[in-house]
Amino acid sequence: MTSISGRDPHTGRTIEVVIRGGIIAAITEVPSADPAWLSPGLIDLQINGYQGFDLNADNLTSDTVIDLSRSVLATGVTTFLPTIITASEEKIIACLRAIAAARQLNPALRHMIPGVHVEGPHLSSEDGPRGAHSREHIRPPSMAEFDRWQRASGGLVKLVTLSPHFEEAPSYIATLHTRGVLVSIGHTHASPDQIHAAVDAGATLSTHLGNGVADPLPRHPNLLWTQLAEDRLTAMFIADGHHLPSDTLKVMLRAKGLDRAILVSDVVALGGMSPGLYETQVGGLVELTPDGRLSLPGTRFLAGSIVPLKDAVARLATTDLSLSEVLRLATQNPARVLGRVGKLQVGAPGDLIRFTWEPSAGIQIESALVQGTRV
Repeated sequence: MTSISGRDPHTGRTIEVVIRGGIIAAITEVPSADPAWLSPGLIDLQINGYQGFDLNADNLTSDTVIDLSRSVLATGVTTFLPTIITASEEKIIACLRAIAAARQLNPALRHMIPGVHVEGPHLSSEDGPRGAHSREHIRPPSMAEFDRWQRASGGLVKLVTLSPHFEEAPSYIATLHTRGVLVSIGHTHASPDQIHAAVDAGATLSTHLGNGVADPLPRHPNLLWTQLAEDRLTAMFIADGHHLPSDTLKVMLRAKGLDRAILVSDVVALGGMSPGLYETQVGGLVELTPDGRLSLPGTRFLAGSIVPLKDAVARLATTDLSLSEVLRLATQNPARVLGRVGKLQVGAPGDLIRFTWEPSAGIQIESALVQGTRV
């Protein structure tokens, strides 16, 4: 049995949570003025790497996956989807095998990592929508290739980001949907009609909406309006202060509503590193500036984020959203799409974080539990 206490962000009252067998067994309000908050652990559907640990490295090993998991847990992320980007089929399969091996070696990772997000390689080849993905390895959707991914990983691919402009997209999406695999629209120049067709086929998410698109876009119609208006799509957003201006993010959240919005980090291996020029697997030569912007040198194109999810939550909680509302976008909502429970309630997984939060200091994680255990 494990117990942990802190303030419930929803009520502001101090509670004690008891965990038995990895599951929340009891929640009791206690008479205490605890300064720390207690929340379900953060859930990040898009992590490419962190603190030098790169999930898209040519020589990815299970040890790297295990070390990365410990690093992101220290930031309050108790569940995440390792994200593999556009590459050759051989490399994608090698990365999938390394992640699968890490889960076999470490029982906690089998809970922390419920699946893998493959972002690509079925994306737009156009500059702008393509972002930092390699044009060389962009290719149409192929069920034969997807089946090889699943055979190599033991069925670990749970989310695929693609551009629905491909002729094969609707049938591919429909097949993945029937197999319980999430499909997200991203890095695309697709027309509104092609986006509607993708949603009709079973796409349910938008990957980092507002990014991975042409620059500039026509006023209307365009693919952003279509995805914002489509109530069957839940939108993922990067709230690092660089991917979306504050006003843009505010309006997009209002359009989608808090029930259909998810915060992701899209953090890459350079997260937590010093400013400078780096040669990376995600984008090749990239520049990390002192203000935390990671981009392709000499362009406006971003190459991922270096901000962990907790910092995006802290930043957004200084706007007109409450801490409780913002946490919902990083716990309850992503849990729902994964078929989990991201709430403080009896019967939910004992994945909890205790933290302090001040607008000037951000979120500081004091402790993180995975199924009631400090990993």
